[in-house]
Amino acid sequence: MQQPQKIKTFLWYDGKAKEAAEFYVSLFDNSRIRGVTHYTESSPGETGSVMTVDFELAGVQFVALNGGPEFSFTEAMSLQVDCDSQEEVDTLWAKLSADGGEEGPCGWLKDKYGVSWQIVPRRLFELLDETAPKQADAVVQAMLGMHKLDIAGLEAAAKA
Repeated sequence: MQQPQKIKTFLWYDGKAKEAAEFYVSLFDNSRIRGVTHYTESSPGETGSVMTVDFELAGVQFVALNGGPEFSFTEAMSLQVDCDSQEEVDTLWAKLSADGGEEGPCGWLKDKYGVSWQIVPRRLFELLDETAPKQADAVVQAMLGMHKLDIAGLEAAAKA
């Protein structure tokens, strides 16, 4: 029997926890809604409305709460996705930045719910080789000029 995940990321939404969880689950393999709880008569939310959604993304557990408008997301917390290919970067970037999302610098974006994501090709970390400081510096300079990260552009900078 698999041990329960000890630490989970807890995300606070203003009424869209289930919608957001369903959206995220649709983007990643090995993802699912694990359970939904509803507000009761004695809880602060509207009786019967969704309170929490327990879900998994790529096997990692999260909890989403419909907590109200008191708090919102900032870039101080983001979800980093390590991508195997440019195609994966392109697909996730397009889907997560759609419908009111905001593209940011260096592979960062905010989705339509305000959650910050870093869509990062694994190749970036290989190119940031500390044993080759000039290469790493060139790669960082290239990355700083990008919104969506481009593997070919990063590799070209590493070779320059």
